[in-house]
Amino acid sequence: MNTVLQERPAAPVPASAVAPLLEVKDLVIAYRDHGGQEQRVVHGLSFSIAPGEVVALVGESGSGKTTTAQAVIGLLADNGRREQGSIWLQGTEVSDWSPARWNSIRGRVVSLVPQDPTTSLNPVRTVGDQVGEILRIHGLRDRAAVEARVIDLLARVGLSQPALRARQYPHELSGGMRQRVLIAIAIALRPALIIADEPTSALDVTVQRRILDLIDELRRETGTAVLLVTHDLGVAADRAHRLIVMQGGRIQEQGPTLELLRNPQSAYTRRLLSDAPSLTPAPRRTASSTAEAVQDWAIEVEDLIHDFRTPGHGRGAFRAVDGVSLRVRRGSTHAIVGESGSGKTTTIRDIVGLGRPTSGRIRIAGTELTGLRGEALRQLRRKVQLVYQNPFSSLDPRQRVFDIIEEPLRNFAPLPPLERRRRVLDMLERVGLPAAVLERRPHALSGGQRQRVAIARALVLKPEVVVLDEAVSALDVTVQAQILTLLAQLQQDLGLTYLFISHDLAVVRQIADTVSVLRAGKVVDAGSVEDVFLRPASDYTRELMDAIPGKRSIDFVPHPA
Repeated sequence: MNTVLQERPAAPVPASAVAPLLEVKDLVIAYRDHGGQEQRVVHGLSFSIAPGEVVALVGESGSGKTTTAQAVIGLLADNGRREQGSIWLQGTEVSDWSPARWNSIRGRVVSLVPQDPTTSLNPVRTVGDQVGEILRIHGLRDRAAVEARVIDLLARVGLSQPALRARQYPHELSGGMRQRVLIAIAIALRPALIIADEPTSALDVTVQRRILDLIDELRRETGTAVLLVTHDLGVAADRAHRLIVMQGGRIQEQGPTLELLRNPQSAYTRRLLSDAPSLTPAPRRTASSTAEAVQDWAIEVEDLIHDFRTPGHGRGAFRAVDGVSLRVRRGSTHAIVGESGSGKTTTIRDIVGLGRPTSGRIRIAGTELTGLRGEALRQLRRKVQLVYQNPFSSLDPRQRVFDIIEEPLRNFAPLPPLERRRRVLDMLERVGLPAAVLERRPHALSGGQRQRVAIARALVLKPEVVVLDEAVSALDVTVQAQILTLLAQLQQDLGLTYLFISHDLAVVRQIADTVSVLRAGKVVDAGSVEDVFLRPASDYTRELMDAIPGKRSIDFVPHPA
């Protein structure tokens, strides 16, 4: 136990021993809707952060985390208003500051690392120009000095060839590289407080660890405090000195991380901890197939190769998938994991018939897929269905829920209207949605409800194989747990085979029977989840396992016997 404690972030001087860097006192925030009515979203929040301390705001969507962070840095939306309470930075009240006064300290005293590096950088300006802007705003005018400082900052955040990166545009960098650029901007003036709003939620697990290590290293060097806003309990448990658990705009409880993990006081916190896959021990698994059924494969992939032509290079090609082979037994769940660029997406597109591989063989439920064309390929798609990551963008916003679920039946099954309606109602019940949602459109549903609709749509044709492409990664931990439970129940009831694609290894550990680890288009590890996670064969897999958030704290979380 002492070893685990020593691995945690070094604690700052106790908050009681020094003046708080940030104090939030009885904060109440309301938003005005289109009708002019105001709705409170933050109710009487109070907390503080000491210099050099990491405090995590955790909770589900709608809990008030981001609104609180926006208020702390003076970036509330135009329809947001502080009704009461106060915010103090370095002993000065900043609650009523004008935008001009905020601009004078933003970046210098308090900085923001936003969630989405894709939308947070200007696509038509170079990376160096955007990093240099914060320096110019705060008085550094010498062009050569700005350029030198920009290159130094880009190197400081771990970007290779920083001079080259400074000349590039955001689209030329990976997601992890763009996030490092945002961190370079945030630390340029060595602020006293960094607000990190879901800074790694869209990143692969190893990139996530590097980014969080970087923030922690900078904190130790400069004494910067960090307000970490996250729904990932594993990240918060590993990285924060104190946790603040929010629900419905109120603090449910707060305290030192390990104390809160050991002895959560509120029912809501206990539920969050029990739902977090990164803080849940791996379940013990039993074989899902009998010895007689060992050759009953639902998915067979043999030596799959997929090349993409590279424009401007003659006959050159980029090999995205390089000899991938895997087999999945009926009624089981197989996971494909790996970082961005590993070949996961290309592999599953080929498996569901949306891509055409260069060579290799794919069989779905005994039917050879690779030679099918036209109507034969279309009909095979009745056997294999795909559930995407983002249920909002994958559902037609103009259609009612009934039309969305019914559409595959109209396209594939010549059934009378009454039978189609019966099938839709049956599937709606199976995914745990009330009939009242049938007349609604996607925007009127929560994220969890939309994903249930997407699952119902995928299952209404009674497929044998369902491919789940990051199907729970956009969901809060509690909603994620509900969807995973639903998937397990549907698999048991309907005999479904799942191919589960994810960068969240904690979820994979919870749901999958077998796993393939991809790197640069090749399988570098494969087998049962237990074997691969506990006894990885490759250094790459070991690196992935070591990067799973929450491993430092899992022993401290109480679990039901």
